[in-house]
Amino acid sequence: MGSLWRAGKKLSLVASAAAGGTAAALIATSDNPATALRLCATVPHRLLRDAVTAANIAFDYEYSLRGLWEGSIEREMVKHEVHLRSAEKLRDLCFKNGGIYIKLGQHLGQLEYLVPQEYVITLRESMLNRCPVSSYEQICEVFKRELGDTPENIFAEFDPIPIASASLAQVHVAHTHDGQKVAVKVQHAHMTETAAADHATVELVVNTLHRFFPSFDYRWLIDEINDSLPKELDFLVEAKNSEKCVENFRKLSPHVANYVYAPKVYWNLSTSKLLTMEFMDGAHINDIKTIRKLGIHPHELSKLVSQTFAEMMFKHGFVHCDPHSANLLVRPMPSGKRNILGWRKPQLILLDHGLYKELDFDTRTNYASLWKALVFSDVSAIKEYSAKLGAGEDLYVLFAGVLTMRPWKRVVDQSLDHLVFNGTESEISELQMYASEYFHQISELLRRLPRVILLMLKTNDCLRAVNNSLLQGSSLDTFFIIGKISSEAVIDVKMSQSKSLLSWLNVRLEKILLEVRLWGIQIVLWIYQIRKALSWSDQGLV
Repeated sequence: MGSLWRAGKKLSLVASAAAGGTAAALIATSDNPATALRLCATVPHRLLRDAVTAANIAFDYEYSLRGLWEGSIEREMVKHEVHLRSAEKLRDLCFKNGGIYIKLGQHLGQLEYLVPQEYVITLRESMLNRCPVSSYEQICEVFKRELGDTPENIFAEFDPIPIASASLAQVHVAHTHDGQKVAVKVQHAHMTETAAADHATVELVVNTLHRFFPSFDYRWLIDEINDSLPKELDFLVEAKNSEKCVENFRKLSPHVANYVYAPKVYWNLSTSKLLTMEFMDGAHINDIKTIRKLGIHPHELSKLVSQTFAEMMFKHGFVHCDPHSANLLVRPMPSGKRNILGWRKPQLILLDHGLYKELDFDTRTNYASLWKALVFSDVSAIKEYSAKLGAGEDLYVLFAGVLTMRPWKRVVDQSLDHLVFNGTESEISELQMYASEYFHQISELLRRLPRVILLMLKTNDCLRAVNNSLLQGSSLDTFFIIGKISSEAVIDVKMSQSKSLLSWLNVRLEKILLEVRLWGIQIVLWIYQIRKALSWSDQGLV
């Protein structure tokens, strides 16, 4: 207990001492020194708040669990309560500090394979729905600085009340002078300066905690934020990402292009801190009731989401890495046609294109090869491509588990549904047990992996949460789609690298055998779905 108090005290002293250096750096690098000077007054408070919260959480674990036997029912019950208290303390810290802290909380809320379920539930539920809102006066300040006038003069109509707010910006509805309804994304005032200060304070706290508690190593997360945050704060980068995404589908995945949409950008009304886009009407991806009212079947929508992101990862190499429920809308295809059962085809609308990652040729190929191996339970290929992606030959089993959220015995199982996760209590408790038992190895794995793969893990986590909301678990179709598209990507690469007729013929034969195998799986899936539909009908009759 004494060591934790000393660690907390040292952390507080370090925080206070470092505040002056952080403040000086902020003023020196800011475009607006006067504003930066005002913000610097908050830096020592944030550092102290960070230090006190971190020490408080550490002390709670040490004190509450002391004397309780590992594995005992009493210890598990107490640990659950401590997890809840600590998650709430972390959530409150994120909201008090705002900005990058909320971004950090959102990311931690996706790490199901690393943090306890209490943290996942607490952070995931709150971080997306309770983000800060800038006042209209602050919005006007951003407009004047960026476009030289107030919103009501630039637009024919501008609603001062935002329809949505996120960690870095908020969205307002407006009408242009030619009558177009648009969505205007406005960066929170002084976010650039605040983010710089927040990054410095978070980095200090994480590094200091790692020094006192070596098992707490989240430095990889700081590196990722350092790389991605400047891009997310530049809305012109987001606009370019949006257009590149649509163009990739048009050129590389024309069979899917009509089913994936991104709002049109109004470039003349956009800057690095203001983004004006076509207003989109649609249902959020987790609003099942509205989705059904639109005539869209959640199962079909789940398949479209899986196909969209599999195409990005394995064929485009340009991936939207923040596909949580607030960034995905759905509407019926503009044609409005219904199938024989009365359902409409869905069109997926991608929002918030600030966080993308490019996979170079080797990374994209190795990642596709790894997923192909996972879907088809190819142990030697799993080991080979895990090592090529940075997991090493000693942690490939763990890497497979983190990617699929399934234990190794299920990963290598030859059954068709070996990767399906139904979200039952037993499955969730099993995952939490593995996360607790292999915490240090998972931390080491995350430290080893390249940042681009870490973002693929984050993307997988977001997509898994979306599928869970649509289907209450994963489905066979999800992994059939992943297996199909990853296999096609691997075959395409082999075809492009064939330098002789013999090698070309070998690849062609491999492609034919793959198509036969996929057709066999598809037939089994159809039979499975018919049986499932019939069982539902029988239950309805009873």
